[in-house]
Order: sequence, then C-alpha cells, then structure tokens
Amino acid sequence: MQDITPIPIGVEFYKRMISDGYYYIDKTLLIRDLLSYKSAVTLFTRPRRFGKTLAQSMLKTFFEKEILPDGTFADNSIYFKDKKIMKAGEEYTKHMGQYPVIFLSLKSAKQPAYEMAYLSLVDEIFYEFDRHRYILDSDKVSEELKEKYISILKGKADSVAMSKSIALLSKCLEKYHSQKTIILIDEYDVPLENAYFNGFYDQMVSFIRSIFESALKTNNSLAFAVITGCLRISKESNVSAKAETSEKRCKRFLEPSLYRDGLFTGLNNLNVVSVLDENYSEYFGFTQDEVDTLLEAYGIPLKKDEVKTWYNGYLFGTTEVYNPWSVINYVKDIVWKNTEFPKPYWSNTSSNSIVYELIKNADDAVKQELEELISGSTIEKPIHEDITYADIHKSQDNLWNFLFFTGYLKASGKKFIEQQIYLSMTIPNEEIIYIYKNTIREWSLQYLEKQDLSGLVQAFENGDCETASGIITEQLLDTISFYDYKEDYYHGFITGLLKHGGKYIIKSNRESGLGRYDLVLKTKNIRNGRAIILELKVADKMDNLEKGCLDALEQIENLHYDNDIIKEGYTDIIKYGLCFYKKECLVMKFERKC
Repeated sequence: MQDITPIPIGVEFYKRMISDGYYYIDKTLLIRDLLSYKSAVTLFTRPRRFGKTLAQSMLKTFFEKEILPDGTFADNSIYFKDKKIMKAGEEYTKHMGQYPVIFLSLKSAKQPAYEMAYLSLVDEIFYEFDRHRYILDSDKVSEELKEKYISILKGKADSVAMSKSIALLSKCLEKYHSQKTIILIDEYDVPLENAYFNGFYDQMVSFIRSIFESALKTNNSLAFAVITGCLRISKESNVSAKAETSEKRCKRFLEPSLYRDGLFTGLNNLNVVSVLDENYSEYFGFTQDEVDTLLEAYGIPLKKDEVKTWYNGYLFGTTEVYNPWSVINYVKDIVWKNTEFPKPYWSNTSSNSIVYELIKNADDAVKQELEELISGSTIEKPIHEDITYADIHKSQDNLWNFLFFTGYLKASGKKFIEQQIYLSMTIPNEEIIYIYKNTIREWSLQYLEKQDLSGLVQAFENGDCETASGIITEQLLDTISFYDYKEDYYHGFITGLLKHGGKYIIKSNRESGLGRYDLVLKTKNIRNGRAIILELKVADKMDNLEKGCLDALEQIENLHYDNDIIKEGYTDIIKYGLCFYKKECLVMKFERKC
C-alpha cells in the first residue's frame, strides 16, 4: 500500500495524535473560545464518540505546566505548531503551559457492581495523584496536606477522603505552582448511566456529587473546569427510580425543592453547552468542509453523498455535523479496501440500551411514532435539558429526550409554546435508522419467544380461520414495523410467529408445481402426518382483504403448490390464503368444490 497519513481509529490522546502523524482535524480554537467566555465551569454535552476525550486531552496538553520525571518542564508547544490557536493572538497563547492540570476520566466506572465501579474511580484518582507526586518534595506543601496525599497514594483513604480528593489535589498543586488549577473531567455521566442500568444508582450519585461539591463549588484553588458527558444532569435526587414508592414520587413532584440537591446545584457559574446551543458548535464532530477535505485527502471525494446519507445529519445549534467516529472508520475501511459499502460503526460502540428501553416499554402511541420516524417523518416533543437517569420511566417524553440528547434523534424545527420548548425530531441518518431497526428485531425475537402461540398452530390445524386471523392481527398490533407493509415483511413476521412451535418443519419460498409457495408447515412424520400451505397477499385497502385471500387460494391451486408435497407422501394437506392490510390480517381456507 502506498504511504498515506495514518487514520486515527480510537486515538483519544492529543499528543499521540500529533506526534505519530495521524490525520488531525484542527479543533484547537476551542482553547480560544474557552478563554474568551471565561466561564468558571463549562459542561459540554455531546453524544458518545464525538471527540470529547480528544478535546479534553488537547486542553490538558495546551494548558498544563507539565513536569517531567527528571524534574524539568515539558515544552508542549511542539504539539501546536501550525495549529489555528497559534494564530489567535498572544492574549491566548500566553496561557500555554501556565497551569497545573487535573485530568480525570470517569469512563472506567462502567462496572456491574458499585464496589467495582467505586474502586475503578479510586484507581483513576490514584493515577492522577501519582502523576503529580513531585509535590511531596516541596516545602510549599504543608505536612498535613502531604499526609492526606500519601494516604490516597497508599490506598488508606476512606470514601469521605476520596470524595474530597480532587479538591485536595488542586489545593496542593496551587501551593506548589503558585497558580490555580484547571480541572478536566471527561465522561462524567458514564458512572451514572451504568449505575442506573445495574441497580446501584443512589450510591454512585452520592459519591460523584461529593466529588463535584468539593472540587467545583467551594474550591478556591480552581482556575476553571471543563466537564464533558452525554447529558446535563443537574438535579439528581437521592431516590432510585426503581425503589421509589408512589407516595415518595408524589412528594418529590409536589415539593421538588426538597430533592434539588443534585450534582451541580448551587454552582451558579456553570455554563452548560448542549446540542441546542450555537456556541462551540463546530468543536465536536466534523463539519461539512472538514469532511470534504478529509475525503479529498484520501482520494475518495466521490464518496461524499454516501457519507452524508449515512453519517451526517446532527445539528449542534444550527451547525450541521457528522459523526466523527463513523466517518473515520468508513474512510479507513474504504481506503484499506475492507469494504465497498457503509457500515453502522456507531452501533457497535455501546449496547444502545436507551433505544431498547424505549422499544421495550412502548405503548401503542410510541409504537406508531417509532414507525413514523423510521419511515422518515417527524414527531414533536417537549424538551427538558436537565433530565436525569432517574427520570427515564416517568414518561415516554423523557425517553424521547434521552434519545435526542444522546444522538439518536435530531431537531428539525423548534417552537416555544407556553414557556416550553417543543422540538420537531427526526432520525439523523441511515446509520441511526439501522440501530432502531436492529434493536426492534432483537426485541421482537425476544418478545415472540415469550409468547404462547400454540393457539395459532391449532387454529390452522382445525381450520379455524377466525381465530387465526385474530391471533395474527393481535400480534401485528403489539409489534413495531419498519417496512412499508410489503409482502416480505409479512412473510418474515408469520415465519417468526410459527417457528417456535417445534411441531412442524417450516419451509419458505421453495419451488413446487409451477411456482414458489410462500410457506409450508410439515410434520416430521409423513404417514399420518399433515402439511399446511400458506400463501400471502397484501391489499391496497381494507375492502380488498377477502379478494386477496381468494387470489392467494387460487394461486395455490393454479400453480399446483401441493405437487411436491403429495409426491413426498403427505395426504392431509390444508391450504390457506392470508391477506394483510397494514396491521389487519384475514385468513381463508381452501374449500374444495363438489
């Protein structure tokens, strides 16, 4: 392969990105904007895999007065040579290498139990203390502070001390450097999402809250802080959504002030930058110009339309952006000739548990809205920026909000009605449509496996068309469809209904007579056995259901679909015509005329 610039798959550390010569889309003017806005604490909420960790690493590299193992100061200016920030002016570049920096990632706390998650966070804190252990050699730091510092390094600190550890570290760093500390916290809501789905939400909220209160609210050693995550979580309560009684839920609703002791409560200088805001909009994700330049650099500009269809469509403020993770994976696979077609790269980076939650708990209205979304339509929902994980199941609107803020929906319009923002939402691109469809398939299979559908087989055996029609229609109403009600959709659906019985062998689309039948059910034993032929049709309106059934039965007879079955030795053969209109089904049995 000819020499090409390495493509940064999974490269999240800025120094490595630059020193190893990876293709880098310059986002360094984020530094300029942070210094210009002068917010004490900035929270960026963006979907996963949109460059949050790389941005935090870039900030650390620029601002940190980094001390090397030999005691000298690192010259990190080499990592910003020819970058946009170097042309922004001396008022910004003078901040380079001037601050002690604490960098803490919380993503390691994605563990199945609280103790494991807690210890993972303790480890992350330990590594940051260890990175700055040079301060223990300084007379500027008191022996009392050093004693607390050492207890954390030796693993002897209790949970109370650990909850105040970041504040302690920032104080020690300020004393050593005679400069206030920058705190960078990445993926702050990962422990909360993980804890919610694993049943230890309250414990994790309490611990994270304690860290934030000491490090961000009452910390005189703080220069400024930058936090990144998927959601703005501003009013986490002490009450688990799973354990909360109806009485407590009612009280929390009527007296919310009693429960507003959340992660950021009281932090009056917090600047939240969500996907609804225009400022900072171009720093997470790739813009159209950046994607065009990237495709040109790798010699695949003709892939522009395909990339746009699959990976574009996100709106941050009014800026349209691409999913960076998916784009760089696509470019790599195309350039390395791993594939000729787009793939759903983003869907493989998490469990998509929020989509599953929506589908699993969907009522009839939500099912209809999902079908409308997948068909390309929009839905309108009230938006709540301060939603919490404990709020997920309070209403279906909350789930739609989760999907919006985590990147599974985008805004296509906005209204302001009676002090409430309403967004028109749609699915951003083909990759996200794939995630919905795949999740619906998984849920449907699990759902059908739990259903007792023996009554449907018995109805076919007994010639009970009314019961068969009713069971199929009921199942159609209970499921979410994402096809345009074409015959292949109903074919797969009926196959799914029948395949768990075990009594019959199911054959599909096999040649017999003068054509191909849709479905045949055959008992394993031929002598004294039975075969059931099902032919499917789709009507263009409700009034044509009966005609569709008759056409199906006529087709079975005219094309002699029973020929091969008779040759096998089956003598008991029942023939059915099934006709569908949207979520209605009519079943008719062939009756031989005298």
